[in-house]
Amino acid sequence: MAFGAAELLVLRRLLAHALQPSSAPLTAAEVQDCLRLAASVDDAVAEAGRLRAFLLADLARYRDALPGSLPGYLELLQDALAAGYEPVPDDLAALRALRGNPVAAAVLARARTVAERSVRRRLSAAAPAPRTRLLALAGGREEPRSA
Repeated sequence: MAFGAAELLVLRRLLAHALQPSSAPLTAAEVQDCLRLAASVDDAVAEAGRLRAFLLADLARYRDALPGSLPGYLELLQDALAAGYEPVPDDLAALRALRGNPVAAAVLARARTVAERSVRRRLSAAAPAPRTRLLALAGGREEPRSA
């Protein structure tokens, strides 16, 4: 996300105000500038979400048109992986079917690594806390009797 010169000035003024221990409230113009900046950031985040959805749909279209769309699919998938995309099982299956192509084999190796890391991360987040050791209770076990 990039800010324009005017947005950076607003951001700088607001950060300076936040760091100043003064009790002077913001002026109405500063509040309006802050609201405009927040709206711009919200718009940029929404646009990034729309762009991501479009790119993922485009990747699925290329995957569905395989093997004829192999070069375009591999390029899109490499870009998506570089941007943090976690490959879905359909991606891995398509790459396995195309692993005779050296580029597809390399992308498959990278996609497997990303998918394995993703699965490990999800499993570690979902794993219950480790169990504590059970301690023996007094009287729970008989003492050996002497003859």
